[in-house]
Formats: sequence, C-alpha cells, structure tokens
Amino acid sequence: MFVIGIDPHRGSHAAAALDEQEQVRAVLHLCADGQQRQRLLRWADSFVPRVFAVEGATGTGALLAQQLVAVGETVLDVPPKLAARVRLLDNDHSDKTDTHDARSTAIVALRNHRLRQVSLEDHTAVLRLLAKRHHDLIAARTRAICRLHTTVTFLVEGHLPRRLRAERAARILAGIRPTTAIDVERKAMARDLLAEVRRLDRELAAHHDRICEAVIASGTTLTELFGVGPLVAAYLIGHSGDIRRFPSAGHFARYNATAPIEASSGPVIRHRLNPRGNRQLNHAIHMIAVTQVRHDTPGRAYYLRKQTEGHSRKEAMRALKRRISDAVYRQLVIDSRH
Repeated sequence: MFVIGIDPHRGSHAAAALDEQEQVRAVLHLCADGQQRQRLLRWADSFVPRVFAVEGATGTGALLAQQLVAVGETVLDVPPKLAARVRLLDNDHSDKTDTHDARSTAIVALRNHRLRQVSLEDHTAVLRLLAKRHHDLIAARTRAICRLHTTVTFLVEGHLPRRLRAERAARILAGIRPTTAIDVERKAMARDLLAEVRRLDRELAAHHDRICEAVIASGTTLTELFGVGPLVAAYLIGHSGDIRRFPSAGHFARYNATAPIEASSGPVIRHRLNPRGNRQLNHAIHMIAVTQVRHDTPGRAYYLRKQTEGHSRKEAMRALKRRISDAVYRQLVIDSRH
C-alpha cells in the first residue's frame, strides 16, 4: 500500500509517495490548473494500491480532493495541525518546505486510522454555503448599523435606541438640519450607511428565502424539534457535515462544544465550560435552548428542574444545550439513513 501525501496551495501542489516503511518513493510538484488531476494521476499510476492524503481537504485542497474522489480514488482528509506535528518532531525533515509537508501528510495517513475519508459533496454543502453566507451578511449589517449609530450620535442630542433600525434612522436623519460643513458631511456619511443597511436587509430577506427552499429540498426532520426553523436547520446540517463521522452523541457534543472540558487536578474532579469546538453549531443549539426556555416545553421543565437541584441559570442552560445536542444528533442520524 502506498500513501500519496499532498500539500495543496492556490498556485501549486506538492505530492510525495510513501511506502509502508515511510520511505519516500517519488516527489511531484505540479501547477494548480485545469490539468492538475490528469498529471497527478499519470504520475501516480505506478503506485498501486494507493491512497491519497490531502492536507486540509475541506480548505485549500478541497477542489483537488473532490476531483480525485470523482474518479474513484480514496482520499483522506489530514488536519494541518497533525501534519505540522509530524514535521516538527522529525529531526531530518523539520524544515518548512512543500515536500516535507507532503511527506508529513502521508505519514499521518499511514499511522492514523481515524482520519475522515473524503466523499463527494452533496446537499449538505449547499446548506453549509448558505449558512456561511448568512453569517457574513449578518456581520456586515452589524458593522454598518454600528457605524450608522455612531455617526448619528454626533448629529443629535439625547439617547438613541440600542437597536437602531433603518426606518427609525431614516426619520432621525430627515429631521436633522446641519449648520456646519462637518455636520453636512456627517449626514452624507450617515445616508450612505443607511443605504448600505437597507441593501443588506434586502439581501438577508432574499437569502432567507433561499435557505427555506434548500432546507425543504433536503427533506430533513430537524424542523420537527421545537425551536428549529429553516435558518437554524441550515446551520445545524451545514456545519455538522456527514453525521456518520461522529461515532456517538458524545463525540458530536464535543465537536459542537456543548460537552464540558474536564479540568481535574489531583483528587478534585471538576469540569469547565468548553470554549472550543464549532462556534456556529454551538450558537445554533443555544438559540434552540433559549426558544425552548421561553415556551412551555419539556426543555423548559428540564431547565427549571436543574435550578431546583441547586444549579445556576447558566449551568442549567448548559445542561439543556447538552440534551438538545443529543436530540439533534439523533435526528441527523435518522436523516442520514433515509
């Protein structure tokens, strides 16, 4: 068995073919262009049987990985951190070069049998793209509304509402009569920011319709859970990916950071909040929990019961999020079977 490690870049790729004794049999450098797959496969013809290991197969190497999977090749996704550890611990190949990175990637694939195998992208990738775009639009609107809020405070006296909407900002600007050149320019800037906010509001509305259509097309059962609408479902499905890569609900909870981190020392057993994991998934689960707590649901009953047991509100919310994570995992597993 040969393992071909690939260190991908935007302009070029480096490949190193290793045998089972970690000996480099051949090295290839190729340009990232329309013929990259053909040249790579011609070079790899003599290495049979083989497995490709791509560093960051969901990032820079995503296109090449998908091209190889499309022609029936077995491709493993090697996290860049694992490849970097191998290179740093190797006395003879610790220099940061593309060839050494490709070799380190192949060694990880040889010795780690828990790497994710890359599969062809499906409808989950559509939801992931839509969820990321929605996150970017929300971030852009937040920046624009904050700048608008700051600009308007230099033009009017008194306290402005914390959540300044476009309609309210337009009414405020209409009543401003600038008297100095500075105020004239500030009002012009505020109008530009207001136009940007309105444009982003229109894009968000149109994008929400696309998300609803994509979630319906996915046929998911996640929306049967209380507090899961099309937007939250898109985040859950898109950022979870293939749920079969998580052996259990506990693994999924660790990935979305609803499982606490053990921080024990000596005889003291304790846990603390997990600040790691996929923060978009964690936020989506948090929104479900908040919605359930606000309504008469089993989630609210569980939340209140935890408080009667002596837990604080934050601790009760974390416990509820962990239960919701398990429920989401079960529904995703059911969807994957159908």
